[in-house]
Order: sequence, then structure tokens, then C-alpha cells
Amino acid sequence: MATMLIMFMLALYSDISYAATYKVGDAAGWSFHVDNWPNGKHFVAGDTLVFSYAVGAHNVVLVNQAGYDGCSTPPGSAVHTSGNDQIQLVKGMNYFICNFPGHCEGGMKIAVNAA
Repeated sequence: MATMLIMFMLALYSDISYAATYKVGDAAGWSFHVDNWPNGKHFVAGDTLVFSYAVGAHNVVLVNQAGYDGCSTPPGSAVHTSGNDQIQLVKGMNYFICNFPGHCEGGMKIAVNAA
């Protein structure tokens, strides 16, 4: 009986996933040429991305795929400007850009797929 209880607890515990926190761009922070930063990482819904940058130098805008592909800000997009923005991922694709002129085109954008 004790063995079955232990096996049940291990099975239950192994299915629990904990949200993680990631600093976008690692030590460099939210900066140019960060578009490949998500490569090789595994994200899940509920994970938090921290965008660190100098206030007034950049921003973070949540956009749809068209906004990401075209480096444009669709009406109603959430714009973050704190310099230490913490954004929780939702399941599926999550798209972020800096909409300062030329920044997105310079690679200040990421697409993150959260399982």
C-alpha cells in the first residue's frame, strides 16, 4: 500500500509544472538583435518574461503576428514603458516588438511559443 501511495505521489508531482522567469536577452537585456533569443528555450503558459532596458530608450509592445512580421503596432496593442516590464506568457504564440522607429527592424522583436 505504501509503495502505491509513493508511486501515486510521484506521478502527481511529475505532472505539476512551475512557471519560470526569463530575462529577455539574458545579460544584454531587451536590445537590438535579440530576435533569436528564444531559440532552444522551452516556454509554457504562465512563464514570465522580464524586459530590461533604459527607460525612454525602448518599449515593449504586445502585437499579433501581422504586427510582428511587419514591425507595426496594431490599434489597441498593449505598450509597456517601465524599463523592467514583466509579462506573463499565454498558451500559443506571443509576439513582442519595440515600436521605436527602426528598432523592430533592427531585431528588437521576439516570437515565443508557450506550450
